[in-house]
Amino acid sequence: MLKTGKLDSDLLKELVFDKITYRSEAVKVRPGIGEDCAVMDFGGYECVMSTDPITAAVSDIGRLAIHITCNDIASNGVQPLGIMLAVMLPVGTDESDVAHIMGQAAETAAALNVEIIGGHTEITPAVNQPVIVSTAIGKALSGRSQSGNDIAEGDYIMMTKSVGLEGCGILACDYRQQLAEVLTEEELDRASGFLNLVSVVAEGIAAGTVGTHGMHDITEGGILGAVWEMCQIAGKGAQVWADSIPMTPEVKKICSFFDIDPLRLISSGSMLIIVPQEKRGEMEAAMADAGVDCSVIGRIEREDYGIRLLDVAPEEIEDKNEDKSGCGDADRGIMIQPPDSDEIYKVVGRT
Repeated sequence: MLKTGKLDSDLLKELVFDKITYRSEAVKVRPGIGEDCAVMDFGGYECVMSTDPITAAVSDIGRLAIHITCNDIASNGVQPLGIMLAVMLPVGTDESDVAHIMGQAAETAAALNVEIIGGHTEITPAVNQPVIVSTAIGKALSGRSQSGNDIAEGDYIMMTKSVGLEGCGILACDYRQQLAEVLTEEELDRASGFLNLVSVVAEGIAAGTVGTHGMHDITEGGILGAVWEMCQIAGKGAQVWADSIPMTPEVKKICSFFDIDPLRLISSGSMLIIVPQEKRGEMEAAMADAGVDCSVIGRIEREDYGIRLLDVAPEEIEDKNEDKSGCGDADRGIMIQPPDSDEIYKVVGRT
């Protein structure tokens, strides 16, 4: 029996990607581990598309359905333009429930300057809670969308905001009574407010103006899963520095209460950005101008180094102008494994 959550990488390749045999000359970027979007050739433009479900949230499902897919488009450095929603609701849903979900979706889309251009809505016994699948569309001048194929040894791994925003925001909203045992009302309000921070459109577009070696919205599998997936695109290794990963006190408390790993928790609202060494300062300045917190949390390595989680960054990282490649710490840290079922399902599945 398969685990709850998205298929692991090996099964995804074997059961899904390997079954797709037809290839169109119009497709520039195809499905792959770590790829958030498909890219199609529209002459002088590229059409960028992505689709995602919302299955673990209830109270904020309309808002999250817009954000998560627009975030994928932004991970290509592209402004999302339109979105389509397939909304499946359980038997017993009433008109006020539909109005609440679509009101959230419409308000969020308007704030992002994205039009809801179609979709489907139905009541069905096939689901026992609301499920939304959203598909977003953006466009860019040909050759301008960001790609992870250029990832190179020595690139910095940067992330925006902090880990666990979406996962802990969902848990704070849907499990507020249980969490009141360990969080104050003020802390619960702040944690619930994390869902106001799950858009990465601003930082994606800002990073795209600087130029990156790829971006990835940090969704299921958390920050460690996102790093692993990005490394698969270019066949590279990486080191990630645990002490450099930003985490709020509320995330620490929520994850401790539910005994889940914040580094493996769905974290929409944070963007993983692979930055060439020479563009680190420019990227930090662009993020500051956009009003987005950004941290350097690791570095790309050669493939045979592996993908490792270290407790702390090597001392020489403090010198931003020094060549950081080949730091000689291949015996340090723990190997980061491919993403498994997201930590949030340990809570959603057991309560």
